[in-house]
Amino acid sequence: MAEDQGISETGHEARPEQTLGEIGLWQFAPYLMNRIMGRYNANLQTAVRPQNLTTAKMRTLAVLAVVPGLTINELSVYAVIEQSTMSRTLEAMERSGLIRRETRESDARVREIYLTDAGQSEFDAVWPIMYARYRELFTGIDDAERTAFVGTLQKVLRNVRLHDL
Repeated sequence: MAEDQGISETGHEARPEQTLGEIGLWQFAPYLMNRIMGRYNANLQTAVRPQNLTTAKMRTLAVLAVVPGLTINELSVYAVIEQSTMSRTLEAMERSGLIRRETRESDARVREIYLTDAGQSEFDAVWPIMYARYRELFTGIDDAERTAFVGTLQKVLRNVRLHDL
């Protein structure tokens, strides 16, 4: 076996397991990603507070603005929200007139979710704030670095994802 010869399945030389202390927090990608997303989400939530949007509603609006007609399961994956939270969020958004649910033509058991005109308007109002916070993430980072970074994140996502979405 390759691992018996000091080579891992990925073709890299196998090495003894490192401790987190040896790696260090500032070199441990999951720690950095959590710190970045925690701060991004907190900054964004503060910025959209006047619109009275929760993080779940904001993510739902954003995803449906780009990928309309998702099921609740698909929307939960795209928005990175637990299905129970997504169900409650969609109920509130439907009561507020931001989304509508339609029966899928090919399968009457499936309900697809769409933004209403009011939902699209709500997203259009919040998008400039979301985009400004996004641009802040990349201050001092040129387009080539950003493109390479996003490409690396897409590869990492393929490595960890459970769904094909």
